[in-house]
Amino acid sequence: METVLLDDECRPIDKPGVPGEICGRGPHVMLMYFKDPDKTDEAMKGGWFHSGDIGVYDEDRYITVVDRKKDMIKTGGENVSTREVEEVIYKDPRVSEVAVVGLPYPRWIEAVTAIVVPKPDQRIDEREIIDLCKKELAGFKVPKAVIVVDTLPKTPTGKILKRDLRKMYQDYFRDKP
Repeated sequence: METVLLDDECRPIDKPGVPGEICGRGPHVMLMYFKDPDKTDEAMKGGWFHSGDIGVYDEDRYITVVDRKKDMIKTGGENVSTREVEEVIYKDPRVSEVAVVGLPYPRWIEAVTAIVVPKPDQRIDEREIIDLCKKELAGFKVPKAVIVVDTLPKTPTGKILKRDLRKMYQDYFRDKP
């Protein structure tokens, strides 16, 4: 079995810390999606099975998963791992849950946006979360907005539905410069 990180043009990534999609090929990789040739073509692009997971190599060429490809945010020409931003926000002890999503933004394509559920009887101010992120993240990874809500939409198994959040707040930055 071979495993590699590939960029969006199916070129191998060799530098540590540069994110790429985790892809594999070998005798144990699936052959096709049942009765879905289009999905098969997408998943098997370039002769590699595309997992949908984004990873980075460390100095020893071990791969660390950093996010799902569909959850990566493209903002101002940079890629942002939602998981990285969420991990910083979870350092605030008042945060019960957080989901970071990219919302349409005229200037940057997508704006990093944190949707936060505070713990019971706790108040969270947008500025405090942004200041926390500024201390620990590169500027382009800092949320442009923090939306405080009572609950996040979830699947029956408890997984946060980021696609629903992106749809619910798709017009949030509509009138921003």
